[in-house]
Amino acid sequence: MTAPDHGARAARSGSTRRQFLLGGAVAGVGAAAAIGADTALNASADQPPSAPLNGDLTVPFHGAHQAGIDTAAQAHGLFVALDLHDGTDRADLTRMMRILTDDAARLTQGVPALADSEPELAAAPARLTVTFGFGPRFVERARGTGPDWLRPLPSFSIDRLVPELGDGDLLLQIAADDPLTVAHASRMLLKDTRSFASVRWTQQGFRRAHGTVAPGTTMRNLFGQVDGTTNPAPGTPDFDRVVWAGEGWLAGGTGMVVRRIRMDLDTWDELDRGGREQSVGRYLAVGAPLTGTDEFDEPDFAATTAIGFPVIPEFSHLRRARSENPDERIFRRAYNYDDGGAGAQVSDAGLIFVSFQADVDRQFVPLQRRLDQLDLLNQWTVPIGSAVFATPPGCGEGGFIGESLLT
Repeated sequence: MTAPDHGARAARSGSTRRQFLLGGAVAGVGAAAAIGADTALNASADQPPSAPLNGDLTVPFHGAHQAGIDTAAQAHGLFVALDLHDGTDRADLTRMMRILTDDAARLTQGVPALADSEPELAAAPARLTVTFGFGPRFVERARGTGPDWLRPLPSFSIDRLVPELGDGDLLLQIAADDPLTVAHASRMLLKDTRSFASVRWTQQGFRRAHGTVAPGTTMRNLFGQVDGTTNPAPGTPDFDRVVWAGEGWLAGGTGMVVRRIRMDLDTWDELDRGGREQSVGRYLAVGAPLTGTDEFDEPDFAATTAIGFPVIPEFSHLRRARSENPDERIFRRAYNYDDGGAGAQVSDAGLIFVSFQADVDRQFVPLQRRLDQLDLLNQWTVPIGSAVFATPPGCGEGGFIGESLLT
C-alpha cells in the first residue's frame, strides 16, 4: 500500500473550503445586490423624478436677435477676436458665416458640429450661446456701409491700451454655464475660421457659478461692488430702445463695446470700507445708493450731509455714470477675469466690460467721457484693451448670421 498523500488531501480540503467560502461570498453579493435593487426600485417608486440637469438646458439660436445679448448672462464667457486673411473677400465671408452659423446652431442645442472630433463634449450645452460681431474691416470687405460709430473709440486720458488686446475684424462671444462646453465650442468654431482668419486675441471671464445666487441677482465685480444695477430689463420697450438698432443691415442688431479694465486690487485693499463706498457711491453690502436702503432705490444726488457735503460725492462712480440725457444709457453684460499673480502684485485681475447699445457714439462715448474726466475709481482701474463691433441681427432656420449685410 502506498503511503497516504497528505499534500493532496490538504489541497482537496483547502479547495473545498475555498469553494464553500467563495460560494458563500457570491451568494452574499447576490443577496446584497438583490436587496439593493429592491431598495432602489422602492425608492424610485416613492420619490419624484430628479430635476433636469443644468447641462441639458438650451437657449434658442434662431430668432430676430442674436442670443447672448438679452440672454441671462452665463457663468463663463470667452471672447475671441480674429483678423481676416489678406485674400478673404466677400464670397469668402459669406461661406465662413454660413459654416459658423450652422455649427453654432448645432452646438447651442447640444448637437455635435459637423465633423466634430469629440461629439461627446457637445452633449451638455449648459445654456451655450454664440454671438458674432463685425469689425470695420469685415464690413468693408463685405462692401457694406457704416454704421458711423463702427470705429475705435476716441482716446481717453485713463487708457493704457495694449494693441494685442484691441480691435479685430470678427468677434466670437461664446458663453455657457460650463467651462468645458465653452472650450469645446471655441475649438470647433475656430476650426471653421482657419481658412479665412487668424486669432488676434482671446479673453476669458467668469461670473458666479450657476446656482450660487438666485436668478436675476446683479453680478459683483472683484471690487465687491454690484455691476449692472441700472440695466434696462430685457423684453421691455425701454430695453428695445436702448439696445436694438432700427435701420439698414444692422436693424435688429446692436453695437458692442468690449473693454478690458485692469483693477488694482492690491491698493484697493488699502482703502477702508467707507472710502470704498464713497468711491462707488453705493453701500457695498447691499448695493444701495448712499441715500437709500435697497439696491434699486433711485439715488438722491441733491441730498447733503449735516455739514453740507453731498451724500453721494460728485467724484463717485455712480454720480459720474449718470446723465440727465435718457439717450446716454447702455446695457452692461460684463465678466470678471483673474489671471493670477503678476510680479510683486497679489493678482492680475479686472473686468471684461461688455456693453450693448444701439449707437456707440450717442450712448457710450458721452458716458465714458464723464468717467474719464472725474471718477475716483480711476485711481484703481486702468483700461488696457478696447474694441467696437457691430453685432448683426439674428437669423431664421436655413439663414445665417450676417446675411443682411452679405446678401
